[in-house]
Amino acid sequence: MTTEVQSEYRNLPLASLSESGMNPRRNFDETALNELAESIRTQGLLSPLTVRPKGPQTFEIVAGARRYRAAQLAGLESIPVRIVELTDAQALETSIVENLQRRDVHPLEEASGFAALLRLEEPQYSIEQIAAKCAKSPAYVLARIRLTELSPAVTEAFLKDEIGTGHALLLAKLQPAQQEEALTACYQEQFGSGNKSKRILLPVRQLQQWIEHNILLELASAPFSREDAELAPESGACLDCPKRTGHNTLLFEGMAAQHDSCSDPKCYAAKLEAHVRQTVAAKPKLVQISTAYGPQKEGSAAVPRNKYVEIRTEKPTNPKQHDWPEYKTCKFTTEAIVTEGSEKGETKRVCANPECPVHHARKPKPATDAAVKTEQEKRRREEALAQVTGLRVLSAIGEAVSSNII
Repeated sequence: MTTEVQSEYRNLPLASLSESGMNPRRNFDETALNELAESIRTQGLLSPLTVRPKGPQTFEIVAGARRYRAAQLAGLESIPVRIVELTDAQALETSIVENLQRRDVHPLEEASGFAALLRLEEPQYSIEQIAAKCAKSPAYVLARIRLTELSPAVTEAFLKDEIGTGHALLLAKLQPAQQEEALTACYQEQFGSGNKSKRILLPVRQLQQWIEHNILLELASAPFSREDAELAPESGACLDCPKRTGHNTLLFEGMAAQHDSCSDPKCYAAKLEAHVRQTVAAKPKLVQISTAYGPQKEGSAAVPRNKYVEIRTEKPTNPKQHDWPEYKTCKFTTEAIVTEGSEKGETKRVCANPECPVHHARKPKPATDAAVKTEQEKRRREEALAQVTGLRVLSAIGEAVSSNII
């Protein structure tokens, strides 16, 4: 971990020791501290603290702040220490590695330690170097460092154990604006007796699927150019964007969208709008269409989906499809761009002419009210006549039977 240095073991008074400001560990469980203090009272301090000189008779604790606090609670006046000469970088490395060996260290504290190493100016560390020094994979170190970029709401939920480490690691991959939206997807409301609701934490796998379907947008299918830096000058080209998953496959390792997806839906939407504007401006006669269901937006220039037929590019796969309008072309077939709804920004071939006999064939007009009434009256007369005729026949049969009996 660090360069081999000489060390000296001795007992030092607690008054001569102070905790390091570089120690990433900030939270100490009070119950656990009291238990350790009781163990120290009965068995003594079995493992010495690691300290480094800070003055003539003062020393800074590099590793062992928890034991130091427990020794204070136990009422000790002096404790065993190992004194070493360490640079700030070496002291930080030692503190981080020592904390990694403790089970009760919160991942956020571990993350702040890795981030502190990465911020050092002398020496400078890379993710790979930190991983090698701490016996962890580069993906592990990078994922932990991203925890320092969690939004306040997500950080609070993590510290309160309202979400697990797996949830926090997934949320940390997202831009801050998307983290809180994804946080709500971590839970599900369940209603029990008395219509009382209970919030259930969903498995990590379900959160990952939600993120892949709702946040990450596949760039391979984007209708705009990923190389165009002028489409949205404030964002630049997608291929150079650090928010692209393909730019940081190490961070998105194990996710379906790790190769090339946008992790900033707002930026994606802005580029989509710019692409539509540019395309329409370049081709003013281009038909604008909507793929959205429901009422049309007020003032919209887009043709609603029930007013056009999209012409399919693929060939029919069975004989019945040969007669379907979408597999036919006509003299009114033209190019269109989707400006509203799904597939926005994509160009298609459509027929939007209501007079087209191929794609908008007129349906037979329904019968008028007068015709319907005439038909109904005719049926009633026929039914009444049939009923009268039947009664007369039955009456005649009855009379014949009666005369034969007499």
